[in-house]
Amino acid sequence: MRQDQIQFLVSELQLSLNQVQNTIKLLEDGGTVPFIARYRKEQTQNLDEVAIADIKKLWEKLLEADKRRDTIIKSIEEQGKMTPELLQNLKKALLSPALEDLYLPYKQKRKTKATEAIAKGLEPLAKLIYEQKERDLSAIALKYINKDVKTTEEALSGARDIIAEWISEDISARNKLRNIFLKHGIIYAKVKKGKETEGQKFKDYFEFSATIKDLPSHRYLAIKRGETEGFLKVNIEIEIDPALSQLEVLFLKGMPACKNQVQLALEDSLKRLLLPSIENETNTFLKQKSDITAIQIFSTNLRQLLLASPLGQKRVLAIDPGFRTGCKTVILSPQGDLLTETVIYLHKDQEASAVIRTLLEKHKIEAIAIGNGTASRETEDLVLKTIKYQESLKNIKVHMVSEQGASIYSASDIAREEFPNHDITVRGSVSIGRRLMDPLAELVKIDAKSIGVGQYQHDVDQKLLKESLDTVVESCVNQVGVELNTASKSLLAYVSGIGPVLAQNIVDYRKKIGKFKTREEVKQVPRLGEKAFEQAAGFLRIRDGENPLDNTAVHPERYKLVKQMAIKSGADVKDLISNPEKRKAIILKDFVNAEVGLLTLNDIIAELEKPGRDPREPLADFSFGNVNSIDELRTGMVLPGIVTNITAFGCFVDIGVHQDGLVHLSQLTNRFIKDPNEVVKVHQKVQVKITEIDIPRKRIGLTMKL
Repeated sequence: MRQDQIQFLVSELQLSLNQVQNTIKLLEDGGTVPFIARYRKEQTQNLDEVAIADIKKLWEKLLEADKRRDTIIKSIEEQGKMTPELLQNLKKALLSPALEDLYLPYKQKRKTKATEAIAKGLEPLAKLIYEQKERDLSAIALKYINKDVKTTEEALSGARDIIAEWISEDISARNKLRNIFLKHGIIYAKVKKGKETEGQKFKDYFEFSATIKDLPSHRYLAIKRGETEGFLKVNIEIEIDPALSQLEVLFLKGMPACKNQVQLALEDSLKRLLLPSIENETNTFLKQKSDITAIQIFSTNLRQLLLASPLGQKRVLAIDPGFRTGCKTVILSPQGDLLTETVIYLHKDQEASAVIRTLLEKHKIEAIAIGNGTASRETEDLVLKTIKYQESLKNIKVHMVSEQGASIYSASDIAREEFPNHDITVRGSVSIGRRLMDPLAELVKIDAKSIGVGQYQHDVDQKLLKESLDTVVESCVNQVGVELNTASKSLLAYVSGIGPVLAQNIVDYRKKIGKFKTREEVKQVPRLGEKAFEQAAGFLRIRDGENPLDNTAVHPERYKLVKQMAIKSGADVKDLISNPEKRKAIILKDFVNAEVGLLTLNDIIAELEKPGRDPREPLADFSFGNVNSIDELRTGMVLPGIVTNITAFGCFVDIGVHQDGLVHLSQLTNRFIKDPNEVVKVHQKVQVKITEIDIPRKRIGLTMKL
């Protein structure tokens, strides 16, 4: 990477030269973001995953621009139009947008007014006029009359067409107009004639206008969806006269006769070429900006959902509720294996209670998971009545579990592979139970877009969305760590350095050889080389293995160092883990060397203090209020709820009536906030008050200002 590119990264990201250079070197050497953030803190000077990911994204954009630059230079050279100044400018342009501006005059064009005029031989006349040095154009224009150009006015008109195109391709003019659009542009939306009834969901935008700089991302995406679906007509406008005045300063500078012609060309260029082009660019900019904001919200929500509190390895009874087809009920072992299945029917409540009671007692059930879909509250009532008066059962906790995406999993190849002899209803119930035990391990099996914790996820750039969500899943999986001997292929695939192929190889090897006893044994897995082992090992856990460090986040490359610590403290590694006094006696600076500093040493000590401990919060008890449907709600009611989704304009809360309510941003707290994440997170338990009920539109207004 060139020095100017490095300096650009330093300036753009506000980081030190060493941080940028070292991080790029680690990335070039095949390092993943989680690995670099966790195990190369000295080299990056303690950059977190976000900062490292930012370097990676911008670095990749610079590399893409390098490829594009080579293509552009080759194209211009083939046209014979390359100049030393242009070549220098192309080399100075670091990102693709700047390169495209320089390339614009040299792009192959469709037939335009300017190309027609050039074909008639009017380009020399256009150059004379553009320079604005001639006093008398009439005599000069006469020289350009030919079989295709009948009059001097036709010659001047053709020259103006050429000049208009030159102006539209001028970088200074385009930048000035871009700035005007972004600072002063107004977006207008109105309903298309005859679409008033059909497009009611876009009613807020039937007569809408807002300045671009003040337009929230979610509103822009809503407007564009309305336009895409054919209900809204949308455009962006600026005031023409002030824009024209600013452009005149750039182009009007010479003799009156020529200046007048350039003035006419400028007005034509602005209205016919520049305004439509920059309006399109502005829409692209707003779309990209709105996509990024929406994807960031989705990513934040997904992280919170994936890191939701796990129940842990318990014996679970899981129910997928239903009225007509019954409630599919399954029993899961502490490892999540399906033990048995049955169906209970809510209308046969006594019979259903007896079945539930038998299952609870026979399998020594420790927790009950109920899907939060149709009939969930009725199922919960039945279960609670069943265990309420049974002394041996009354301590069993009942948990409502989100079904979002469960149907996607049930019909997936992964589900069919796991349960080839069971139908989708059984798979759905199993997924509900496993989500309670370990949300992360189960949700990684589902396409993140299907989990339903974003806004406008179908409207944003799908490639960028997938990349961002995959990054979040990878980050969460590596933050928690993966039990090597029990993890599914889906979970292993997100471990740093592994991926789908090696994940399948690990599962196959495990089936063939049995449990891994040490991390080192992973090297025996086909195609898992030293680099993959380096990236993955610290995130893999082996419970009750031969080496106690294999159940920590201490990387194998530091095992020798930990052993030295133990020897110096007069203990072995097991003693060092179990004895706080031995750890306190270690003087960390004694172990600092060229590769390992205090940042890594402090991480090692922290891991020795909590080997195998899950970093997620423990699962808290929760129960809904005594209402089961939207018809039972009354304004002023205060109810417990669970945050299910967070958007730019507020959050949605499940209050147990099969319809989430909205807490608007302004109703989250008494202080001013811009981001709902300042107050709430997905899966948070909250208290809300009912402020509005609209049964026909199925809308519930809530406030947290109690």
